[in-house]
Amino acid sequence: MQQVARPTFWFRSGWLLALALVVFSTTGASCPRLVQQYTEPIPRALPPQASITQIVNVVNDNTARVQSLSSSRATITTPGYPSLNARINMTRPRSLRITGEKFGPQLDVGSNNELLWIWIAQSQPPALFYVRHEQYAQSAARQIMPVEPDWLVEAFGLTTFDQAAPLEGPSPVGNGRVQIRRRVGPPGMETSRVTVIDDSRGVVLEQHVYDMSGQLLASAVLSGHALDAASGAKLPRKINVQWPPAKLELAIEMSDLTVNQLPADPGELFTKPTYSGYNDLDLAQPGLQLTPTAAGQYQNPPTTRY
Repeated sequence: MQQVARPTFWFRSGWLLALALVVFSTTGASCPRLVQQYTEPIPRALPPQASITQIVNVVNDNTARVQSLSSSRATITTPGYPSLNARINMTRPRSLRITGEKFGPQLDVGSNNELLWIWIAQSQPPALFYVRHEQYAQSAARQIMPVEPDWLVEAFGLTTFDQAAPLEGPSPVGNGRVQIRRRVGPPGMETSRVTVIDDSRGVVLEQHVYDMSGQLLASAVLSGHALDAASGAKLPRKINVQWPPAKLELAIEMSDLTVNQLPADPGELFTKPTYSGYNDLDLAQPGLQLTPTAAGQYQNPPTTRY
C-alpha cells in the first residue's frame, strides 16, 4: 500500500503561537476621539449593592456605545520575546485586523463575516492560515485555541450580557469588585464565563473562561480604563491575556485609541490579504496537525505514516 504523508505544521511557541491565537471581533460611525489619559476620573455608575439588572444594564450600555475601535500605536508583548509594534482595528460583531511588525512585517491576524486568518512571517512551512467561521469548531484551529474566537472581543471590555439567559450573581469578590457567571455555547460545547466588574464605575476588570469540568481555558485582566468623551464609553488601555492549557501569555497596550471611526475603508481593511511566497492553507483541511515546538526553536516536521 502506498504510504501517504499527513501534513504537519509547526509554530514557534511564545509570541508566535500566542499571537496566532488572537482572533476575535467588534462597524463604526461618528467622529474620531482619542481616549483620555489614565488619570481622567471615571464617575460612579452604580449605586451601593447594585442589583444584577443594574450592573448588566451599565455594562451592556457601555458596549453599545462602541461600534469600532482603532489603535495605530499599540504594543504586543509576550514574556521572553521582543515586543511588536501593532495596529489594531475592529468593528462589532466580527471584523478584526491586527498587524504587527519588528524590522518588517511579522504578523497579520484578521476576521470578517466569512472567515478568520493568521499570517506569521516565521511560520514553517510558509503559509497564511485561514478557516471559515462555521467550520471552526471542527477544524485544527481548536488544537491551539479551545476558546471560541469571539471571546476576545470581551477581552477588550466589550461584554454584552444576554438578559434572557440565566445569570448568576452579582457575587462580591473583594476590593470593590463583583462577579457574574453565565454559560455560553451550544450543548456539549458549553463554557462557563466569569466576568469581574468594578462595583462603583461598572467597568469590566476581568474575564475568565472555564470548561464544564472547571478547567481554566482563558483569562483576561483589563486595566488603565479611560473615558472617551465623545461616545461616553469607558475602555481599557492595557489587556493581559492568558491561555493556561497552552502556558501562553500576551499583553496588549494601546497608547492611542480611536472610537467609532476606522482609518480605512472596511471592505479593504477586513479582506484576507495575500503574501508573496506564502500559500493559503485551510485549517479545516482533514488531517491537518498544528504542533508548537519548544520555546524559541523550530523542528523539521516529522512524517506521520499510516
